[in-house]
Amino acid sequence: QVHLAESGGGTVQAGESLRLSCPASSALLDLYDMGWYRQVPGKMREMVARRTRDGISTYADSVKGRFTIGRDNVKSGLYLQMDNLRPEDTARYYCNAHLRNYDAWGQGTQVTVSS
Repeated sequence: QVHLAESGGGTVQAGESLRLSCPASSALLDLYDMGWYRQVPGKMREMVARRTRDGISTYADSVKGRFTIGRDNVKSGLYLQMDNLRPEDTARYYCNAHLRNYDAWGQGTQVTVSS
């Protein structure tokens, strides 16, 4: 069973940056496709960025050019670098690990962007 624990959320002003982290072993990162999702109360969870185990990244149109997903080879895990944050990025952000029909989720970390 995969356990994920996100960190790095907080409250920032519009235009500022945050970096989210999701610690994971190298073995997990080599095997699973990983991603970041976000959810606002009353709305469905949406994909923010995904990275296949082969290193191919995709992004939601709303974050392209501002967010970067990557593998942290120093601390071993997945990160999401979020630059030029906007109030509409306010949400709870979740780390996901996906393999075939299996999905693992963390508890999420709250990101709040004030204007």
